[in-house]
This record gives sequence, C-alpha cells and structure tokens, in this order.
Amino acid sequence: MALYCIGDIQGCDAALARLLDVIGFSASRDTVYLLGDLVNRGPDSAAVLRRCMAHGDAIRCLLGNHDLHLLAAAHGARKPSRRDTLGTVLDAPDRHALLDWVRQQPLARVHEHAGQTLLMVHAGVLPVWSAADTLARAQEVHAVLRGSDLPAFLHTMYGNTPDQWSDPLTGADRLRVIVNALTRLRFCSANGVMDFESTESASDAPPGLMPWFDVPGRKTAGTLIAFGHWSTLGWLNRSDLLGLDTGCVWGGCLSAVRFGATLADRELLQVHCEQAQQPGN
Repeated sequence: MALYCIGDIQGCDAALARLLDVIGFSASRDTVYLLGDLVNRGPDSAAVLRRCMAHGDAIRCLLGNHDLHLLAAAHGARKPSRRDTLGTVLDAPDRHALLDWVRQQPLARVHEHAGQTLLMVHAGVLPVWSAADTLARAQEVHAVLRGSDLPAFLHTMYGNTPDQWSDPLTGADRLRVIVNALTRLRFCSANGVMDFESTESASDAPPGLMPWFDVPGRKTAGTLIAFGHWSTLGWLNRSDLLGLDTGCVWGGCLSAVRFGATLADRELLQVHCEQAQQPGN
C-alpha cells in the first residue's frame, strides 16, 4: 500500500489521469488524498468528480474554496464569474449526484501513518488551533454542508469578517471564520488576524503579515500539515509542512507526494499541465 497527497486539480481531469498513471495508482492497494479545489477554471470539473466517486475510499477528498463556490453557485448563493468553468457540473445529467457527493466531503482530514499524524487542509490553519481543534472546527461546517440548512448557510458564507478566531463566536460569523481559515488563508498577523487581499509568494508578505505557517507559537507546529491553495508559493517541503499547489490550471504542474515508511520519507512526482487559464486572482 502507498499513501499519496495531490495538490489543486481545478477541473484538469486529463492531468489527474496522467498523474495517477505516473504514480502507478491502484485503487485496491493505495490511498490518495486530494487537497481541495477539485473543480473550476479547468476544462472538465465533472470528470474529476466522477473519477473521485468511482474510486470510492481509495481517493479521499477535502473541499477548497472553489468546491464551496460550486455549491454556492448551484444554490443561487453566488453568481458564476466569467472565469468559472462550472457548467460541466451544473449542466450535467448527473448534476444532483455530483453536487450531493461534494457536500459530503470534509474541510479537513487526518491520516495516521507509522505512528505519525498527517493533517490535511486546503489553505491553512489558524495559529491558535491545535490539530484536534482544526478537525473539530471543520466538523462544524461539515455538519451544515450535509444538513438541511445548506442553502441558508451558503447565502451567509461569504465575507471577510470576522477576520480573527474567537471561541465565543456563534452562528454565521463562527462558520465564516472557519471556512475562511481552512479554504482561503495565506497571510495573517502574529495575532492571527487573517488577510484576504494578498496572493503573493511567502517571501513577499505585506507589512505586518506573515504566512500562516510562520506565526511564532503556532499550535500545530510539529504536526505535518499538507495543503494547497497557494500557487504563487508552489512546492514547499519542510519537516512539518507540505505545500502542493504547483499551478496546474495555470500551465504549471500537478504534484503528488508519495510517503514511504515514515512521513519524513517523501517523493515528489509531477506531470506538466496544459494552461487552462492565464494566472490571476
């Protein structure tokens, strides 16, 4: 059995198919985690979802901001933008099954490997959250995604405030902070105040801000976190961090990491991708 993590696919099903061939993926033997943004901006989001669904528990996914955007567009909570390519899902004959599968996926996952913990999110983890906190907060959103309150939640999901976590938060404000941290976070202050304007690389942090993973005293330090979302960051490989968004949809690479006997034993495998869109926000 082999364990893999794969970065942002964004509807580039042909690239995903080639990468699964390169890694020699076997659904009966291997486990693959996809780190969110399965859909949008690439040419065939529906094919990506169908591929994931067909492989059952061998391909395990979590949701990114584009996957939530798909649900919001489907429920009339967000108008598709000119750069969206969600039609392959929204106009599909199996639309209902595809959307229902998406809403069943969590915003964070954990995998125990050789006695070590691998925490996976799409974007980031707030400095005040432990790994257990992160899973618990993600579960709060997951319960709403699967429940009857989904349409109402999607209509209140968007916004940049509150921009900082506080345990007493309730209702839409609480859920919005969780969603923003797990699916949108790149930079924050030393006090965990989130920024949603900057998309630069980690070395170009705006004044007063730093990458979420460089905040001193971060409670998840020492736990390996694999994430995507940050294409200008690209491949990042530290002892307790794996950044895997290498810009597939922009003509970069789709990247996978194969873990060996331990989580420290890592092999990078990539396929080059055809550019589906010009880089931008």
